[in-house]
Amino acid sequence: MSGHSKWSQIKRQKGVTDAKRGQLFTKLAREIMVAVREGGSNPEHNFRLRLILQKCRDNNMPLENIERAIKRAAGEGASIALAEVSFEGYGPGGVAILLQVLTDNRNRALQAIRNIFARGGGSLGEAGCVSWLFELKGVITVETNQINADEVALWAIDAGAEDVKIEKGYLEVHTELDKLEAVRQALEQKNSPIISAEVSMIPKTTLELEEKEAIRALKLLDKLEELEEVQRVFSNVDFSEEVLERLRAQA
Repeated sequence: MSGHSKWSQIKRQKGVTDAKRGQLFTKLAREIMVAVREGGSNPEHNFRLRLILQKCRDNNMPLENIERAIKRAAGEGASIALAEVSFEGYGPGGVAILLQVLTDNRNRALQAIRNIFARGGGSLGEAGCVSWLFELKGVITVETNQINADEVALWAIDAGAEDVKIEKGYLEVHTELDKLEAVRQALEQKNSPIISAEVSMIPKTTLELEEKEAIRALKLLDKLEELEEVQRVFSNVDFSEEVLERLRAQA
């Protein structure tokens, strides 16, 4: 599991400010609009929409926000033309960074991303420079503070999971894309407290950094995540529990 996934869990456990939650809802609404335009407004026939609606529920997004985004995508009310774009680059210590972006102005998004890379000690790269280091997987995150993590891991594997990573307070289940829904449903039937279930880019190998570079890398990743048009940020950074504890104290 990448260090950034661990850091995201630490931030989630500390709670989300209203401003951050509003930003998350905006990003989710954008994903809904693209999914609807791509495959229609019926989630039964639109796998991508089905996944994003589940993500909205996992994050307690108000129903009226969801319905408004679906209507905008279907042509009701003001709408914007969003394009899906990927950007790739390197962070401090040579960390690979992959961004998924939804924007109505590619050049504007590119300039904002390039500036953050430069200020954060990284560099924007050419298309394909790091994407080969990642693979598309289904990822289910389960909270384990009140349950037996090893037992949940066995349930996931029995249901068809490819791999399970047990961490402090949660576990991460990796699946092939076509097994994602089946494994989630199997875990739900066991009353597992699922935090999220989504399609994600998982690094094939990870890079561990010294404390100073690890902190610089995660500050860069956080700044990229704060951009409204950046939907997802993936990296292959990893670091020790000691670094995680220091970051947790600073968060």
